[in-house]
Amino acid sequence: MADQLLDQIRDVAEGQIDFEGQRLCDTLATVLLSIVGAITFVVGYFLQDIKLSVYIALAGTALTFLVIIPPWPFYNKNPVKWLPIGGGNPNVSIPQTIVVDEKAIR
Repeated sequence: MADQLLDQIRDVAEGQIDFEGQRLCDTLATVLLSIVGAITFVVGYFLQDIKLSVYIALAGTALTFLVIIPPWPFYNKNPVKWLPIGGGNPNVSIPQTIVVDEKAIR
């Protein structure tokens, strides 16, 4: 049981995310920062308060940081299936010559 818990902690600490998770991360960062920027602009424009605008922008950036930086489990829903170590099937023969433009190349 302790080994399973340590394996789960190790998986979280390694920070594995897949390619779809990277795309989701990029999209979330763009959308969140755009929304925060728009809110910051509107609040700063209507209230004419630069200090409040800076605080809203910093809070939104911190929120985006908390959503994007940790390797949350939903970033690894489509893990890549890598080939086995050693090249796979040893019965497959590798051609010794390659034919290019009807000429054999070694």
